[in-house]
Amino acid sequence: MSRPLHAEPGFLAVVALGGAVGTLARYGLTQLIPRDGGLPVATAVENLVGAFALGLLLEALVRHGAENRARRLVRLGLGTGVLGGFTTFSSLALEVEQLLADGEVALGLGYGIGSVVLGFATCLLGVALAGARHRRQTPGSGAAP
Repeated sequence: MSRPLHAEPGFLAVVALGGAVGTLARYGLTQLIPRDGGLPVATAVENLVGAFALGLLLEALVRHGAENRARRLVRLGLGTGVLGGFTTFSSLALEVEQLLADGEVALGLGYGIGSVVLGFATCLLGVALAGARHRRQTPGSGAAP
């Protein structure tokens, strides 16, 4: 009987290392795009880039076949680890709450709803791009000549 993934030390290490890298990248980007009141641009950029990259990554992995140990390591290390550390739903929630508490109701609601809708759209864009790339690289995939 095999242990569940969350009990496998190697997988945990990959997620932890990826999470550290993603968190450091998010911190660096936040320092490059400081918040100057109004819209929290850094968090929005982090979440949208992360959603796009996650859609791209997961679709690419699916298109390359069934999950094996190597693909699982990539999915957990990059997807759960790096992109999980890079994106931040907790900051989004806190920033929406702060905007609402400051009386910026329209901005807070627009930012919160917009982030979720645009995050979903950018994720779908990543999926579509990975699918299109795979179809171009796969002979006989049904693409028109």
